[in-house]
Amino acid sequence: MSKLVWEPATLLAPVPVVLVGCGNMKHTNLITVAWTGIINSNPAMTYISLRRERYSYDIIKETGEFTINTVTRDLVRKADSCGVYTGEKVNKFKSFGLTAEKGSKVDAPIVKQSPLSLECKVTEIKPLGTHDMFLATIEAVDVDEELIDETGKLNLKKAKLVAYSHGDYLELGRKVGSFGFSVRKKPKKHQ
Repeated sequence: MSKLVWEPATLLAPVPVVLVGCGNMKHTNLITVAWTGIINSNPAMTYISLRRERYSYDIIKETGEFTINTVTRDLVRKADSCGVYTGEKVNKFKSFGLTAEKGSKVDAPIVKQSPLSLECKVTEIKPLGTHDMFLATIEAVDVDEELIDETGKLNLKKAKLVAYSHGDYLELGRKVGSFGFSVRKKPKKHQ
């Protein structure tokens, strides 16, 4: 297979699409973000990258907190709307029928309709160019009880999560393997 060589670009995909909650219960805001991920296990850490001109940027910089709320197939239209409109002019929770709940460890709102939310405290802001990266510790994880199976294991497949790929929202689907399956020994056949 031959490959073309292009100029540097942000072409890694798909990436998660999330609703980032910021502010507090008196002044809530949401911003849709696709540049996020896990960066460390212990302590549990994450990041979001935002442009400095975004309304949410100053809110998060001032409060030092935010929440990351996963987006499902049922929430994707609302998440898209939260990415199109600015919180400077629109109360996104009210306008798009979302419910703000106070986090257990942070004052930033979580989205009640989201099946999994991360409560985060900013540890560092790294200027990168067009975006600044907000590094944060994960202080708590809020999980919808319906996603816990009978063994107590989290089953995110039930959530029908959505990813983002170059302008398109994609529902995550079929399982094609699990960690370690490529080296796992096959059970011996009984003769």
